[in-house]
Parts: sequence; C-alpha cells; structure tokens
Amino acid sequence: MNIAQNLKKISISIPQNVSLVAVSKTKPNSAILEAYNTDQRAFGENKIQEMVEKYENLPKDIEWHMIGHLQRNKVKYMAHFVHLIHGVDSLKTLIEINKQAQKHHRIINCLLQLKIAQEDSKFGLSKSDVESMVISEEFSALKNINIQGLMGMASFTQNKSMIRTEFKTLKTNFDSLKKNITVNFNLSILSIGMSGDYQIAIEEGSTMIRVGSSIFGIRNYD
Repeated sequence: MNIAQNLKKISISIPQNVSLVAVSKTKPNSAILEAYNTDQRAFGENKIQEMVEKYENLPKDIEWHMIGHLQRNKVKYMAHFVHLIHGVDSLKTLIEINKQAQKHHRIINCLLQLKIAQEDSKFGLSKSDVESMVISEEFSALKNINIQGLMGMASFTQNKSMIRTEFKTLKTNFDSLKKNITVNFNLSILSIGMSGDYQIAIEEGSTMIRVGSSIFGIRNYD
C-alpha cells in the first residue's frame, strides 16, 4: 500500500472534526510531495533544522507543525513560517516564541503539553501549572502568541486501558481549562493520538492526531 492509499484509509476512519498532521520527520521530500498531491497540507517535524530545509524546498502552502521537544535557542529559525508549535512546556519557552514572533510581526499558535504519561521521559506541565501561568502578568504580556489547545503523549505501552485513562485525564483537564479564556489563551485543539492509538484518542475527544508510520511506513531512525 502506498502513501496515497494510506492517507485515504486514515481519512475515511476519522471524523470531519479531527484534523490529521502527517508526521514526516526523517522522510524525504519526495514522500511529502506524494502526500501533498493527495491534498494533505499539515506536516509534523521534530527537528527544526530538518523542518527549515523542507520549508525552503517544498510548496509554501504546507502548514508546518513543530512536534518535537523545543529548544528555546532554535525558535528563531522557524519563527517566520511555523504554523503550530506543539508541546510547549514552560513559560520561558513561550516568552522566547513571543519575542521571535514579534520580530516577524506574527502571532504564533501554540499548544501546551500536559504530562499524562507515567514515564519520567515524557515532558509536560500539570493542570495547576497551566492555571497559575495563564493568570500571571508575564503571560498576559505575551501578545504575539496564541495558545490554541493542549497536547499530550500517552505512556509507551500495549495496555489500552492505561492509554484510554491517560487520554480521559487530558480531556477532563482540557474541558476545565477551556473556561480560562483570555486574549492569548483560547483552547479549541486537543492534540492526542498517534499511529498506534489514534482511534482511542478520537473516542476520548481528540481533535488533532499526529500520524507518521501508518502513512509513510516505519522509520529507519528517529
């Protein structure tokens, strides 16, 4: 089955209110173009340098999503074009994104990453971290960012019950935090679910899924 067939199969299986980010990290431009030619426009990368190179060489109507853990000193390289930054997990990072967005006269959309997995290796904020952050003066001063939603990554496990519980937790926090509407904090996106668990995520309220191997095949490296 080729990339176009894989995309069609996934598109049929997800509701209209769920958007698909095709995770293209490590994949060549030719594979991205194959997906692009089936009208896929949102692509996810986890390394800024790789995303910048692809941005420079591929059609400019592609929406580039930064889905990897973000190093603040590299925000400047993508600030002029990135569509959505997933996985922001600190106020310091938001301040840097805001600073770089100002330089390009942009408002950069972001998702906050909440920690829902049991693994120590996963990054993320707690619900109380977010609640205290969004009412702070520092956060209110950030006029060039827009927090559009939350994202989270489930534990790396075959235990579907555990995965479902973690997704339920994030959805509950999402619904609660949605009440805190400000100029730069207006939640509409819940980004959970990858190739192995996106069906569970959709059942638990996901509005955005990040799918890589089910579209492009297994990667040779991360």
